[in-house]
Amino acid sequence: MARFFKKSMSKTPGLPPGSLIHVGEKRTEEVAISVIDYDERELVEQVVDDIEDVFAFKDRPTNTWINIGGVHEIDTVEKIGRRFDIHPLTLEDIVNTHQRAKVEDYEHYLYIVARMLFFDEETDRVRSEQISLVLGKGFLLSFQEEEGDVFSGVRERIRKKRGRIRQSGCDYLAYALLDAIVDHYFVVLGAFGDRIEELEEELLDDPTQETSRRIHEMKREMIYLRRQIWPLREVLASLERNGSGLVEESTAVFLRDVYDHTIQVIESIEGNRDVLSGMLDNYLSVVSNRMNEVMKLLTLVATIFIPITFIAGIYGMNFKYMPELEWGWGYFLCLGLMATVVGAMLAYFRNKGWL
Repeated sequence: MARFFKKSMSKTPGLPPGSLIHVGEKRTEEVAISVIDYDERELVEQVVDDIEDVFAFKDRPTNTWINIGGVHEIDTVEKIGRRFDIHPLTLEDIVNTHQRAKVEDYEHYLYIVARMLFFDEETDRVRSEQISLVLGKGFLLSFQEEEGDVFSGVRERIRKKRGRIRQSGCDYLAYALLDAIVDHYFVVLGAFGDRIEELEEELLDDPTQETSRRIHEMKREMIYLRRQIWPLREVLASLERNGSGLVEESTAVFLRDVYDHTIQVIESIEGNRDVLSGMLDNYLSVVSNRMNEVMKLLTLVATIFIPITFIAGIYGMNFKYMPELEWGWGYFLCLGLMATVVGAMLAYFRNKGWL
């Protein structure tokens, strides 16, 4: 539950705005830096060790995509911030990985935050990673928490000149990255759909307390998914309406399509939440029915024993003058009477459909 209730203050209070302090999971691995510089005719792709090696691409008349896999090295973020004239508040948000999806207009660049989601099959949980995009004239900077993303398809389209990405600007590249992020949401939802189907079968066959626990966990994951994805709607709507000139009108049409996909994802999440709520109600109904069956059986047993206990109680009294006590067949008559009463009651219960 820690990821649902993060501390409201994630860094030392009292620091001036723009102070760069990494907030997030502690990492020690090296930052992975890659650059793809392209236009319709040429393509340059490099993996570098020092962020300064990519600065030469800034003033080229091509489209430059610089990807930084890891924001825990503050020096790297500061250097690229100075070179590309990025506002200190933007740099502060980049290294604080607890941001919600948003878009901010700084006139000469747009700052976009989204959440990349991955499904962990071992724990049946969602892992969320912040992706920060800085879209400027002729360049796009992407900052990830760690190396590894969902952009392999975009890279292949650039390398092989698929679609219109090589003929378009960096705004179209930003759209392509956001589209890849949203498309991967459907992959995550598909994995959850498989788990929900398994739970439904288990609920129908032999539900246990473990079934109830898993249903509750799935509901929490749906809430977590919704919190991560919901703000992205406004981000895409703002980008579509953006008047800064950094997003072409031709790209806005594609952003509208991503917006529609985001709505579909949110509707699927809501549908899954309704299904899980229904499954939880069904589980409680099954448990209640089982308890009712147990209570019904115990009630029938108790009802059967009431009259024969009454008969045994009568002949257990210590009165001296009871005619049946000295009769030779009295004991067998008493047992026969008890058996007759039990048989009659069983027949009556069966006739009523209680057995």
